[in-house]
Amino acid sequence: MTSQQILIINGHPDTESFCSALARSYFKGAEAGGATVQLLELSQLDFNPNLSYGYRKRTELENDLLEAQRLIKWATHLVFVYPTWWGTMPAILKGFFDRTFLPGFAYQYRQKSPLWDKLLTGKTAHIIVTMDTPLWYERFVYKRAGLQLMKRNILNFCGMKPVGVTEISPMKGSSSEKRQRWLAKVGRLGEKQA
Repeated sequence: MTSQQILIINGHPDTESFCSALARSYFKGAEAGGATVQLLELSQLDFNPNLSYGYRKRTELENDLLEAQRLIKWATHLVFVYPTWWGTMPAILKGFFDRTFLPGFAYQYRQKSPLWDKLLTGKTAHIIVTMDTPLWYERFVYKRAGLQLMKRNILNFCGMKPVGVTEISPMKGSSSEKRQRWLAKVGRLGEKQA
């Protein structure tokens, strides 16, 4: 069996965040498991997160986004690490999707049809998301709305399946011991995925 080519995309705008620590832990675990791993820290990329003209007019991709698209094509497995803010992903991650998951790259609508071609088929993905909301409340009251959007409306829409999910919660008030256990869990997840 060949090892995975894993791309980790950290969607937290702060490189000193717990999400960044989780991304590094997954990286180390996947590398230890034999995978070839790349890490994209969105906060370190130079790009405008706004799709300035919508789809009316092309917005040229910055070099960092061209490289990101190259890495997405290269990867067999993508891992998205980000916090839940206002029920969904941070603006920088949404802007990254708006700018990189474009028609002709991630999907393509068919002529005179409501259907589309999924251009990222054959890739798998995993979402690692932190939140302050307790898991029971997220599941039963909010119905995991932000996760459903990420999994179904973005990743599955472009052909990525299966998409695994690891929810880390509640962050608010968590002890350093608890955080160390979460880091170790994510490291094992990376090693297993390799």
